[in-house]
Amino acid sequence: MDKQTFSSKPNDPKGPWDTVIIGSGPAGLTAAIYTTRGAASTLILGGEVWGGQLMLTTTVDNFPGFSDGISGPVLMGKMKTQAERFGAQFQGVSVESVDLASKPFVVKAGGKTYLARSIIIATGASTTWLDAPGVKELIGKGVSSCAPCDAPFFRGKKVAVVGGGDSAMEEALVLAKHASEVTIIHRREEFRASAAMQEKVRSDPKIKILWNTEVVKVKGEGRVESLDLKNNSDNSISNLMVDGLFVAIGHKPDSGVFAGKLDMNDKGYIESRSEHCGTSIKGVFVAGDVIDKKFKQAVVAAGMGCIAAMEALEYLESDK
Repeated sequence: MDKQTFSSKPNDPKGPWDTVIIGSGPAGLTAAIYTTRGAASTLILGGEVWGGQLMLTTTVDNFPGFSDGISGPVLMGKMKTQAERFGAQFQGVSVESVDLASKPFVVKAGGKTYLARSIIIATGASTTWLDAPGVKELIGKGVSSCAPCDAPFFRGKKVAVVGGGDSAMEEALVLAKHASEVTIIHRREEFRASAAMQEKVRSDPKIKILWNTEVVKVKGEGRVESLDLKNNSDNSISNLMVDGLFVAIGHKPDSGVFAGKLDMNDKGYIESRSEHCGTSIKGVFVAGDVIDKKFKQAVVAAGMGCIAAMEALEYLESDK
């Protein structure tokens, strides 16, 4: 990277910046660490609510380097500080529109216009949460959307999973390795999941299934303690004692501002159009959960952020 001679900082705060990073989760902040260390002037448009989904996580036990675990907000704060130490400029504003047809690219955010020689999109994806009382109040306090992240905290305990697709099956199978009992709650009388995934779930003695059932309330004083359930066949209400609730009814990639400007699949995930993180427009790169349809792990997002940054640096070098 020594041969690169990008500007250390644009003369005009509006740019053109060598790189504008949209998003401030693990992917975006890791990308900023690499672009700034690669001598590219870097602006992070982090959103009015910055830090991604880890800001809702109490303890992160599976991010390398923290043997005793670390809280999600603290981890994101450390990433942000590190990116800023290398020269990244951070603006806590949300992007309103982008123009990818012109060069430099035009990004409007917080009522201002910024110019960018390259863009890294790291806007993430949002969990689709249940619309039931107690759910959002207890996120990070027994309510989760990531079994690989949080299953070890429920060793020997009873948990429930809501959903009927492959993601719900995967959550239940991961949880069954730790919990004493896993209950899958599904509002219909059959799953949408693949036959192979259903067979794995049905053959696990720790997993039981409640059909035609919905969670109508999550109860607990500072922690999940039980669920009020409605039977959709007879509308009866029952209570299930659990220590945790895992919601697996979908994720929505935060890609709306790029609709019609970049290639996406039918669910809104931005498609890669290069070996790694390039998109359908040269000079625009993507990383993290806005492209990751499967793993949705902080360390995966961070790795993708690194790749996107290095590809952006290569592009900037060739586009001098």
